[in-house]
Amino acid sequence: MKIITFTAKFLLMFILTFTLDSQTTWVTQTSGTTEDLYSVYFLNLNTGFTVGTNGTIRKTTNGGTSWTAQTSATNSALYEIYFMDANTGFTAGANGTMRKTTNGGTTWIGLNSGTTQNLYEILIANTGYAYSVGNTGTIRCSTNNGNNWIGQTSGTNQTLYDVRFPYISIGVMNILCAIGNNGTILRTTNGGTNWTPLNSGTNNDLHEIHFTTYEIGYTVGNNGIILNTTNGGTSWTQQVSNTNNNLWSVFFVGYTAGFTVGENGTIRKTTTGIVGIEPAINSTPDKFSLNQNYPNPFNPNTSISFHLSKYGLTKLLIHDITGREITSLFNSEMQPGYYEINWDASNYPSGIYFYTLYSSGFTDSRKMILTK
Repeated sequence: MKIITFTAKFLLMFILTFTLDSQTTWVTQTSGTTEDLYSVYFLNLNTGFTVGTNGTIRKTTNGGTSWTAQTSATNSALYEIYFMDANTGFTAGANGTMRKTTNGGTTWIGLNSGTTQNLYEILIANTGYAYSVGNTGTIRCSTNNGNNWIGQTSGTNQTLYDVRFPYISIGVMNILCAIGNNGTILRTTNGGTNWTPLNSGTNNDLHEIHFTTYEIGYTVGNNGIILNTTNGGTSWTQQVSNTNNNLWSVFFVGYTAGFTVGENGTIRKTTTGIVGIEPAINSTPDKFSLNQNYPNPFNPNTSISFHLSKYGLTKLLIHDITGREITSLFNSEMQPGYYEINWDASNYPSGIYFYTLYSSGFTDSRKMILTK
C-alpha cells in the first residue's frame, strides 16, 4: 500500500486502455462514495474491488461502470486489497485490521493479525505463505493462507509500505523485498527469518515495488524517485523520471510498458523500462524461432536470442538433465520482435541444461553446457 496521504473525496478510478501506437485514454468513473480510496484490485476486466476509509469496500462487476458497497464489518481505514482467486480475498488497514472473504466479497470476516500497527500491504502466495507490512518496521507472516499470523524482526523502525516476491514466478518463496520510509529496502533469502538492509542510494520514502521478472524490478517514491534492480533486489540504481512529484505506485504490463502515478495527477510511462531482455532489432520477424545460446559451453553467463512473430504469452524455461525445471527467465505477454536475454548461471553446478521457448503455440528447445 502506497497512498497513505492520498485525499481524493471521490473515486477517480481510471480504466487505462492503450494501443500498440502507445496512445492512452483515461475515463473518470463514479464510485458512489465520498470516502478516500486507497487501493484497487481487478480479478479480470469486469470484476474489481476498491477499499478506503471507514472500512469502505466497493465492488464492480462491469468494468467499473458501477460500484456496489460491501459490508466489511469494520470502521478502520483499509489500505490494501488482494485476491488469491475469484473467491478468496484479503484486506488490511489501520490498527492491524485484517479482513478475509471466501465468497467473492459477499461477506468479510476478521482475522487476528497480532498487531495494532497500521498495515499497508498484504501479499498472499498460492503456497499458503502470506506477508503484511506496516508502521515501525512491522512485518507479519502467515504460513496457512492468512488464517494465523506471527511477527518477524525487520531490524528497522521505519514504516514499510510494500513487500514482494521477486522469484514467485519460479516457485521460490523464501526471497522477498520490502520497501519504506527514508529509502528503506530490506531483503530476505530465508522467508523472513532474517532481513538485511540494502543501500538504496536515496533518503526518499519508497511507496511501491513491482517485479517484471525474477531479476528485474522497480520501486518508486517521493520527489520522483524511481529505482531499478536487475538482480532480484540485491542492488538498486536510480532512473530518470523527469518529475519531482511524489510517486505512489508503479506497474508494468509485460516487460517494456510501465506506468507510475503520483501526486498532482502525475502519470509517467515508459516503453523501454526493461533491462536485461530487450528487442535486438526494431522490426517484426515473419516466423517464430529459438537460436542456439552463445557462448556454448559457457561459464557462468550466456546469451539466448529468439524471434516472436506475433503478440502472446511467452515463457522461456530452463531444465536440468533430469527434465526438472530450475528457473523461468520470463513468463509474460510480449510483443512481436527479435529478443535477446542473458542467463547468469552462477548459482548452478556444471552440467547439461535445456532451454525451452513457449509462445502462441510455438515450442522449441535447445541444449547448452555449463562448465565451471
